[in-house]
Amino acid sequence: MLSRVRLSFIGCGAMAEAIIAGLLKNQLLKAEQVVGSHPRKERRAELQAKYGIRIVENNRAAVALGHSSADAKDLEKASSIVILTVKPQRLDALLIDLRGVVAQDQLVLSIVAGARIETIANDLLHRSIVRAMPNTPAQIGQGMTVWTATPEVSEAQLVQIHTILGSLGRELHVTEEKMIDMATALSATGPTYIFLVMEALIDAGVHLGFSRHMAQELVLQTMLGSVLFAQESRKHPAELRNMVTSPGGTSAEAIYQMEKGGLRTVLSKAVWAAYQRATALGRKVNLEACL
Repeated sequence: MLSRVRLSFIGCGAMAEAIIAGLLKNQLLKAEQVVGSHPRKERRAELQAKYGIRIVENNRAAVALGHSSADAKDLEKASSIVILTVKPQRLDALLIDLRGVVAQDQLVLSIVAGARIETIANDLLHRSIVRAMPNTPAQIGQGMTVWTATPEVSEAQLVQIHTILGSLGRELHVTEEKMIDMATALSATGPTYIFLVMEALIDAGVHLGFSRHMAQELVLQTMLGSVLFAQESRKHPAELRNMVTSPGGTSAEAIYQMEKGGLRTVLSKAVWAAYQRATALGRKVNLEACL
């Protein structure tokens, strides 16, 4: 499916490496199909040694190399995808630098937080764009990525994106870009909520008398098992909660205290605040790109 695809990674940080590792591990492409760029010599050497891929210093060169490889005579009907993985604060300068370099037949995949399609399209003078928002567990192939595409993206390219983002875990294609900001608040920021709950439960375990190591093992396995059980049972979380809540029991008492403390409201407000922040950052990135 990706045998005739060439990928150019612009900015080879943790998420770019997660995609590269996932694709190579699942044998969805070969190392020679990948080229990337990174400003630090040490990072370039690290990725080249680890994955056998070509990493250059210059962003424009990485884009051109990916496209020239796709045009090679022995790669009939090959395609090229430029993957933007830089920090949001570097995006403006990057897009200006790449304007006129990205060919019209290349697909641009952006996983830059807050960067809207309109911003990328206007600065690159390019319309075939996919915007995606993965989360941290993608680094171990257990992520959740939500993505959307412009109408100019072909059916064949959509299939390629399904495959690429699927290497990070689960992926969900949405038709409205506003859902990316919504996903930023729920799934992309979601691990933060989970980690905080983990931390609080571990601290509670230590307060009870467990060693921190024991408390952490109990909490992590309990959370992992609960998630897998919920996925396998396909039941609503409320139904699962009722299954383990006996009248007058420990679970009932614990739930009473959490409801009394407003846990649901706190979580809801946190997600809503994250959504508002995501939309504000999107406006900021878009504004800076227009200045």
